[in-house]
Amino acid sequence: MTSPLRRPLLVGNWKMNLTMVQSIELGKLVAGGAGAASGEVAVCVPFTAIAVVREVLRGTNVRLGAQNCHWEVSGAYTGEISVDQLRDAGCQMVIIGHSERRKLFGETDESVNRKLGAALKGGLTPIVCVGETLEEREAQKTWRVLETQIEGGLKGFAPADLSKVVIAYEPVWAIGTGKTASPAQAQEAHLFIRSQLKKIHGESFSAGTRILYGGSVTAENVDSLMDSADVDGALVGGASLKKDFLRIMGFQTAR
Repeated sequence: MTSPLRRPLLVGNWKMNLTMVQSIELGKLVAGGAGAASGEVAVCVPFTAIAVVREVLRGTNVRLGAQNCHWEVSGAYTGEISVDQLRDAGCQMVIIGHSERRKLFGETDESVNRKLGAALKGGLTPIVCVGETLEEREAQKTWRVLETQIEGGLKGFAPADLSKVVIAYEPVWAIGTGKTASPAQAQEAHLFIRSQLKKIHGESFSAGTRILYGGSVTAENVDSLMDSADVDGALVGGASLKKDFLRIMGFQTAR
């Protein structure tokens, strides 16, 4: 049951999928269903599709985001993209520190922290991802991992700096595996993350920060996940590429 202080946010992460034509089609589908959404909606699209999806979403309430950024404004960083370039292309949000970026491309809490600074300075809403692997969970290290990632990622920023920040809890063992954290597991982790935010910047900051769940979210499990008091939305991978995302956008809870 999401707090009235935190409007639910449903984010589609398209990852490295879709041609521009397919992106336009999916963008139109999402835009067409946004009126029936139960919260705020955003799509984080491949760099190649940002410009065309921006046109599709123009005049709608769906926010456009990217999946990564660099911390420098410009320079000799072949293959990277800056926050200024993303904003110029029409982006309003950016995912930072996704578990796939951490695992496959060596991103660290330090790089997440630097990217967060760039996103905030550039006026983008950052979605900062945290989460443990299966090995870490089985070794009873979940809380230590989350504490380290949150402290390292948010280090050096005042509450006022972080007013736009969104946190996404992604249990790595649930991403793309078909395994989903139970509502109880998700709530437990989200409550712990919120307690860490309170520890860093106090009750007001903690109570006002949205924490999304990411990890095999589907049309079938979104309602039960969103019924949890500290789950403020979802970061959706595979299901965001299908019509099922419309049902996720229109989640229903018992509250």
